[in-house]
Amino acid sequence: MAFYKYEQTLNNHLENEDPEVYNIIQHEQWRQFSSLELIASENFTSQAVMDANGSSLTNKYSEGLPGARYYGGNEYIDELENLCRKRALAAFRLDSEEWGVNVQPYSGSTANFAALTGILSPNDRLMGLDLPSGGHLTHGYQTDKKKISSSSIYFQSMPYQVDPATGLVNYDMLEQNTHLFRPQLIICGASAYPRDWDYARLRKIADQHSSYLMCDMAHISGLVAAQEQNNPFEFCDVVTTTTHKTLRGPRAGLVFFRKLAPITGKPTDLESKINFAVFPSCQGGPHNNTIAGIAVALKQAASPEFRNYAKQVKLNARVLSDELTRYGYRIASGGTDNHIVLWDLKPVNLTGSKVEKICDLVNITLNKNSIVGDKSAVTPGGVRLGTSALTSRGLGENDFLKIAEFLHRTVKISIDCQEQAGSRLLKDFVRVAESNADVATLRNEVEAFATSFPMPGMDYKNLKKPTN
Repeated sequence: MAFYKYEQTLNNHLENEDPEVYNIIQHEQWRQFSSLELIASENFTSQAVMDANGSSLTNKYSEGLPGARYYGGNEYIDELENLCRKRALAAFRLDSEEWGVNVQPYSGSTANFAALTGILSPNDRLMGLDLPSGGHLTHGYQTDKKKISSSSIYFQSMPYQVDPATGLVNYDMLEQNTHLFRPQLIICGASAYPRDWDYARLRKIADQHSSYLMCDMAHISGLVAAQEQNNPFEFCDVVTTTTHKTLRGPRAGLVFFRKLAPITGKPTDLESKINFAVFPSCQGGPHNNTIAGIAVALKQAASPEFRNYAKQVKLNARVLSDELTRYGYRIASGGTDNHIVLWDLKPVNLTGSKVEKICDLVNITLNKNSIVGDKSAVTPGGVRLGTSALTSRGLGENDFLKIAEFLHRTVKISIDCQEQAGSRLLKDFVRVAESNADVATLRNEVEAFATSFPMPGMDYKNLKKPTN
């Protein structure tokens, strides 16, 4: 009878075991180091977070909660998850008698759907910010022809919007529509909204119909932890977040829930509902290696250094917004209160998809984004910029003045390429841009600028551009 023999390859490092995957990672490392990362939903996490996330904790199954696992051998996993929950509450200055948190969701989207599953029944009504107004897919987005998100498939959804003239949430219209729609849940928070939120007003609106109020603070959670944004925990029943944006952790999600009602102080049933919704309703065993990374990031987020970082993120965003305005461009809502700058390109007759493509060619990473009034998310009228990632690399106000100059030059090149293409088609635009001499010149300048700054989690001093 043949018996399995231990394979030495199980202890090989990636470079030796799988050169193909290793090579892809090396190329991605260089792309991150040599580019200007302006995607608002991305950040560069710390070496310590990556150490935890790449640890042997990935081997362990631990369905259930601490002290109530389906599998054995979870004594250290229980210790880890309890530590993560404690740090999550501490990072946002929450009393454990009043608030609880589930740290198991795999992402922000799964955190949101678990929250909806816990507090709503199928076909209950919810209201969230419309996608073209800066909302997120998971807040009930649908079109005239199709229900896009599971939140619109399983629940009845009615969006609210920003005022087209100001770019600010239209709270008056939201309140009027709640009297017609009578939602069981109102969701605040956004994917591309550069302003802060009036949670007190939202609480009053929700209370008129005994609605739950949920905040998805995925984009701003790091700024909330640093007390650089209004505090959703003062007024909301449930608060969800990703952990990898301004919070600068690994890719995952959290769901916070009130244990005590905000006015009466009476116990709620949200703890049991949310925990059951996460597991077993919406997902299986948690990713313990990621929970370890979250715990590390939450410890960092409670530090004075992180508070200074958050202040710089906001300052950099304001400088970028003001400088683009000085160049003559239109910024949605007229500025920013957080890390997001929403840049309207319709006045210069460009689509966000074209600017996104040409920015890729010059080593600037951003994303096309809808501006209020847009009809298509594929060819929207704007781009979304964020300052979190580059602030993590140590860039300050003067550096973002330079970035604004790069972006201005990119737009000028885009206008020229669009004229040369003689067509509105994206493929024709890209074809012309790829052979444009100004693109090559700008790319070299951007690469030289980007590689002059440090890079979290990488041996950037010894990093070399891959040759294959």
